[in-house]
Amino acid sequence: MAVNDECKLKFLELKSKRNYRFITYKIEDQQVMLDKIGGPDETYEDFTNSLPPNECRYAVFDFDFTTDENCQKSKIFFIAWSPDTSKVRMKMVYASSKDRFKRELDGIQVELQATDPSEMSFDIIKSRAI
Repeated sequence: MAVNDECKLKFLELKSKRNYRFITYKIEDQQVMLDKIGGPDETYEDFTNSLPPNECRYAVFDFDFTTDENCQKSKIFFIAWSPDTSKVRMKMVYASSKDRFKRELDGIQVELQATDPSEMSFDIIKSRAI
């Protein structure tokens, strides 16, 4: 499975410049490609709404939060979105290439696997970040 260079470049920009809130990726023609990019003002709800209900995606989300000590922090989440309603073949392709793709993105802090929107609710993201 090849990874388009644009995928890595946009991830580095998210990580270092914080100019995106999220990036979604899709596999097309045996290659991981950019799907959608969310600007810095977009919310977690905008991100979850950008995921297709019947297709798999990889995504990175830059989650900003405040600790109990009132410190501003952020963590980069890698989310493997594999809804139950997607085709079995697609789920297998995404599952088998996930680790290789994730290695290309240096700086992932938390990984999450979701088959249903409830498995990646805002509360779950927040609890995994702290």
